[in-house]
Amino acid sequence: LSTDNPIDLCRYQVANCYMGRNGLINSGGASLGDGKSDLQEAVKTAIINKRGAGHGLISGRKAFQKDMQVGVDFLTAIQDVYLDPEITIA
Repeated sequence: LSTDNPIDLCRYQVANCYMGRNGLINSGGASLGDGKSDLQEAVKTAIINKRGAGHGLISGRKAFQKDMQVGVDFLTAIQDVYLDPEITIA
């Protein structure tokens, strides 16, 4: 039913959410403590989630356990993924 492609895996999860009637919100994962790698991982996860027809991303520890401006920049980067019209469902 699926491949090792992360977008396909996300689609499979959406299908298991009553074919998208229940929203799929992916976890941003644990914070690695490194702001740059946390940001890269979260943006990558947001792109995969959006392309796989998911509904959002949980980004708690990665955004809120940092200085306020770093956290705001982090959340803005994730929002930019979901607002970007060039990133579409695959």
